[in-house]
Amino acid sequence: MGELRADPDRILDLPDGFSYRIVSRVGDVMSDGLRVPGAHDGMAAFEGPDGRVILVCNHEMNTHWFDGSAFGDDYGELPEATRSLLYDRGGDRTPGLGGTTTTLYDPATGSTEKQFLSLAGTEINCAGGPTPWGSWLSCEECFEDPGTRLQWSGFITRDQKHGYVFEVSSHATGLVAGKPIKAMGRFEHEACAVHAETGIVYMTEDRFHSLFYRYIPDTPGKLQDGGRLQALAVDGHTSVMTHNWSAVPQTPLNQPMKTRWIDLDDVDPVKNDLRLRGAAKGAATFARGEGLCVADDRFAFTCTIGGPARIGQVFTYTPSPDEGTPEEKNEPGMLTLIAEADENSLLRNCDNLTMAPWGDLIVCEDTLNHCGLVGIRPDGQQYAVADNPYSGSELAGVCFSPDGKILFVNVQYPGMTLAVTGPWPT
Repeated sequence: MGELRADPDRILDLPDGFSYRIVSRVGDVMSDGLRVPGAHDGMAAFEGPDGRVILVCNHEMNTHWFDGSAFGDDYGELPEATRSLLYDRGGDRTPGLGGTTTTLYDPATGSTEKQFLSLAGTEINCAGGPTPWGSWLSCEECFEDPGTRLQWSGFITRDQKHGYVFEVSSHATGLVAGKPIKAMGRFEHEACAVHAETGIVYMTEDRFHSLFYRYIPDTPGKLQDGGRLQALAVDGHTSVMTHNWSAVPQTPLNQPMKTRWIDLDDVDPVKNDLRLRGAAKGAATFARGEGLCVADDRFAFTCTIGGPARIGQVFTYTPSPDEGTPEEKNEPGMLTLIAEADENSLLRNCDNLTMAPWGDLIVCEDTLNHCGLVGIRPDGQQYAVADNPYSGSELAGVCFSPDGKILFVNVQYPGMTLAVTGPWPT
């Protein structure tokens, strides 16, 4: 794509011929009178009416950052009809400040036509994933209990348990009541991706020794109806740590490994031990599972601190032709490590990712130095797509418009969404 050129506005460096527009910025007043929250994170683009694009965006907000929230200091003035839709009101003193915004964007004019809060009262909404039926799965990357306790910013009150997945329709026209999908597990959720043929949802977890999960719904497309939660294991092994931190790596590069799936019980636990119980049963563990996306006939996911240099891995999971059925043991799904960053790699600390219309993976970085977007070709070659040497913020939420002409990406702090256009590869 060519060398990146310095951005005179000091937001995002892009190759020659590419440009961006700002779609969303923290603090701007939205159509519902609330403010755009900060900490823009996971995001998906859906087809809207008359050529518009609908963006549903997570905001990785905790209960402390009132200044950067949708409410600011005005929460006490919100009408009861609005407050009643929050998942956790925090005793009306410290409500959950995470959630999602929904934006209607017109590519023809490059303008944001409508924007509103669509999920509220949740916490640390990090990533998630779109569904084939037109919704966004928003994941809480936390595990919090009800009650009041002292934290660094003061006393925090919670009315609800946290650590769940919430579903937000892309067709919502305003704030909707948040309802956790408890059968999908309570843990530090990161991202989701849906297998269109079966409705199975795959999930990552952001912990140093995390699991890779799948949720087999009783009714495909209706996740609240219940289902089974399972964790991935490597066939023939009682336990595998895929981190490759040891002198002798356990997980070879580009060598598919047969898998099996382990049933998990007590998926809405009181103690934050779901991953520990899964690992004790033989589930494979990963070094901070992060971004996850559909990649043709596979699912690609990142591990931010995997590999000998601890600066990132990219895996793929190829489902069985009989995925989710007893027959899958005859032709099991395959787990493959396709990329592992080292000191000579362009890629550092991979996070959110998406598959580009031309077949490459586009990966967001979350590293100590300036963060960028890195492309990974099927042959493993890497190239720069964009770079943020200005704010020190990670990039997140990378996704393409339904027609493949616009790349949307978030600069997490202080918080904005950009729409990038230019001569993309074909």
